[in-house]
Amino acid sequence: MQGIANFIPTDIKVEYLNKLLAVGYPVLDFGSFVSPKAVPQMRDTSQVLAQLDRSKTKSELLAIVANLRGAEEACESSGVDIIGYPMSVSETFQKRNTNKTIVESLEEIMLLVELTTKKQKSLVIYLSMAFGNPYGDPYAIEIVSQFAGVLVSLGIKTISISDTIGLATAKEVGEVFSQVSMISEEISWGLHLHARPENAAEKIKAGMVAGCRRFDGAILGFGGCPMAKDELIGNIDTRTILEVAKELKMPHELDEIAFLEAEQLAKAVFNT
Repeated sequence: MQGIANFIPTDIKVEYLNKLLAVGYPVLDFGSFVSPKAVPQMRDTSQVLAQLDRSKTKSELLAIVANLRGAEEACESSGVDIIGYPMSVSETFQKRNTNKTIVESLEEIMLLVELTTKKQKSLVIYLSMAFGNPYGDPYAIEIVSQFAGVLVSLGIKTISISDTIGLATAKEVGEVFSQVSMISEEISWGLHLHARPENAAEKIKAGMVAGCRRFDGAILGFGGCPMAKDELIGNIDTRTILEVAKELKMPHELDEIAFLEAEQLAKAVFNT
């Protein structure tokens, strides 16, 4: 929702997120504790959180933050289980996304590790621009691996290798994930990919074949990072992920009837 200019009313967000909770995703990215000036759509995250019904779900709630202040706010709520922070191998994008340099962001991550440990929250780091970037910053798979290694050394247990702007080919998804995930078997490695509908399935399949079992998706493929290029390339449709998993005979525990209901509601939500 964050890239949509028209503000989606709080009650509609709550209704939609409650439908998603009924699906039974392991993790639901429900909102962001960020500056309302930077991302106006997320200005009601606290109000949304207070109205979510978790009585019949095992889903953990993940909140994105851009700095320690946002993490402190998120950690004050017992409803937030996981804090997510975007780290980039691109200096340009790191500044655009969090208004920090790479060095400053690594220092911030150390503080986030300390905070989330104290507050008994989990921490996910999104390693963005992991498949190249449009800004001309140095890029190579080896650079991505070095960054991932630093994150592991800082105590990060969950790392999501992220495309952000849909640059990756299926071949690159497999190559990068295979190499980076070799760093440690104790880390929960994931993929956060953006893609156009015509090449989304092949990217997910490449990730699954490479051993990834943690994928981020969005119903109907809405999304995109407003801090990246002007053209928003959406997240991969959750339906695509489920279809590829079925093709490869990989089971899931999602309620498919609840998923269909959420999918229907999404059409109305995003039309607002």
